[in-house]
Amino acid sequence: MTARIANLSSYHAFANEALGTLGSRAGEYGIDASILELTHLRVSQINGCAWCLEYGLRGAAKAGLTDSQVIQVAGWRDSELFSEAERAALDLAEHITRIGDRSNPVPDPIWEEAARHFDDSQLAGLVLWVATTNAYNRINVTTRRVPGTW
Repeated sequence: MTARIANLSSYHAFANEALGTLGSRAGEYGIDASILELTHLRVSQINGCAWCLEYGLRGAAKAGLTDSQVIQVAGWRDSELFSEAERAALDLAEHITRIGDRSNPVPDPIWEEAARHFDDSQLAGLVLWVATTNAYNRINVTTRRVPGTW
């Protein structure tokens, strides 16, 4: 695969800076890093962003995720490796990502289950994290960013 254009920051540094800030300040969201990395991986799987999936492996390792968790995140509903909070975050992340797939994109029960595990500030952070991941996915898939090109 060949990239269609250079990294967007070559043309519009402010955009990369804005997204980078959202990602780099994720530690301030008050959410365990492993949950952030799991949702990043799942959203990137849904969107088919190979660059983000490869990059996400680094974050997953730093967050202490096991190889089995990384492998099974695509089938998290059938896996016993994820806590209730992780499942709630993954479910919410999938609904946010697939917002156009249903008339009620994020049903109340999905939000309420997430709210059982995360306070409002954490929920806001999770929504920002998933939205940021989706933005990166869309940019990288559209421009055919080559995995491993950091």
